[in-house]
Amino acid sequence: MGQPVERESGARTSGDRASDGATPRPELPPGQRLQRGWPVTHYGPVPKFRPERWDFRVFGATADGEKHSWTHEEFTALPYATVTADLHCVTKYSMLGAEWGGIPARTILDIAPPAQGVTHVMVWAEYGFSSNLRLDDFTSECTIFATHKDGELLTAEHGFPLRLIVPHLYAWKGPKWVRGVEYMTADRRGFWEERGYHNIGDPWREQRYSYQEEPGDGPEL
Repeated sequence: MGQPVERESGARTSGDRASDGATPRPELPPGQRLQRGWPVTHYGPVPKFRPERWDFRVFGATADGEKHSWTHEEFTALPYATVTADLHCVTKYSMLGAEWGGIPARTILDIAPPAQGVTHVMVWAEYGFSSNLRLDDFTSECTIFATHKDGELLTAEHGFPLRLIVPHLYAWKGPKWVRGVEYMTADRRGFWEERGYHNIGDPWREQRYSYQEEPGDGPEL
């Protein structure tokens, strides 16, 4: 694995200012409470990791029209970086200032770029779980495919061998046990988005559920 490279998080952590530069943001998004530990929350069983069968795939509307894949050994040999950022769960807990280590999403975009016209991605995980993201959210400098938290390998319950961290969105937008990314030229709802969760999921706007969506926030249910 490559040597860690420190990166600016770009996430909305304590003391950061609002995007308009006007007033400081509170430490926690509205409706959230500070969590000292890291609860285990997920739907379904924890998958068993088999390194000889594991791969990471990029497919859909790629620039070259090809599918791209890496074995576990190849993927973990990609340049390693760290991001210090918060995690906000839709169940209303927030964990502040964690260090996430892994492969930045931008690295994947550089190696396997999307075609012109790609607007969204679908992140796919074990058991067919999925979560959709706007391309701008996926390309954020703090979006990272994490293998480590605070210098330690993730546990299986927390997503080992790979989970996506998108610090500026609710945590369900960053699935555990990730296996690939699909580039899309139109939005499509993922697993929880089809079941009533907000299509965007911005914790600072408290976008928890689909009934809160405004025109343009997502495709029809």
